[in-house]
Amino acid sequence: MSSAFVFPGQGSQAVGMGKALADNFAAARVVFQEVDEALGEKLSAIMWDGPIETLTLTANTQPALMAASLAALRVLESEAGLDLTRDAAFVAGHSLGEYSALAAAGTFSIADTARLLRLRGTAMQAATPVGTGAMAAILGLDFDKVAAVAAEAAQGEVCDVANDNAPGQVVVSGHAAAVARACEIAKREGAARAVLLTVSAPFHCSLIASAADAMAEALASVEMRAPKVPLVANVTAAPVTDPAEIRSLLVKQVTSTVRWRESVAFMAGAGVTRLVEVGTGKVLSGLTKRIAREVASANVGTPEDVAAFAAAPVVA
Repeated sequence: MSSAFVFPGQGSQAVGMGKALADNFAAARVVFQEVDEALGEKLSAIMWDGPIETLTLTANTQPALMAASLAALRVLESEAGLDLTRDAAFVAGHSLGEYSALAAAGTFSIADTARLLRLRGTAMQAATPVGTGAMAAILGLDFDKVAAVAAEAAQGEVCDVANDNAPGQVVVSGHAAAVARACEIAKREGAARAVLLTVSAPFHCSLIASAADAMAEALASVEMRAPKVPLVANVTAAPVTDPAEIRSLLVKQVTSTVRWRESVAFMAGAGVTRLVEVGTGKVLSGLTKRIAREVASANVGTPEDVAAFAAAPVVA
């Protein structure tokens, strides 16, 4: 069974995430302590005790999801004998999850990743005044149709395709009025639903270009190593290992479409037969079932998940 390890993005957060791992495994506690020290605050307390309103602030959510993912990964290494170099064909992550994937593969230290994601979340939030932008999920139309809907809805404003998540699940992002128009046009074109998302900023569109500039500056001064296994990048849906190219793609990723459907399809086409979602929730596993039914899914976010993983052989 050829495996890829994938890391969730915003929307998977929940109060209490990672606490059971920390309660049961020293390897997890080390990760949360490292993140807390890197940020100069007890992010772990927010993760475990809430309130949810504080956890869902973008500047908290992004490093928190990474911390939960890397804690789970370190437990897999210590308790289940995981070795990504041996056991993974690829790593990938959805939006901020790409940073988790790179930390897992050794490109960034966990401390640097926490600081980068705190900056990324803060910069994304600050890029547009509250209420200026919006995002909406368009359900039941394919990517090309939604791209055409977004172009029609723009009318001189920004309306970009933010996430190509799975067949029939595409997200648009941009000016609030343009996104509202996109929802109406999509319904007229046969969409099953068009749902405005509860988000703090219009992610993955040109409205937040200033956040891309902030990430370019930050990434230029952070040590980066080649990942131990290839990263399937959001921007290209193709594998990459060169640190300079990864740096460039991470900057582009801020305003570009997250090509998740194509990324999973690429991995399946390259022989991957199991995607292991590392961290909180099962969002990516659900998308995998819609993209590549022949690919099995596994989730590792709790002590029980670790035990189940340890009982199943992994071959890259």
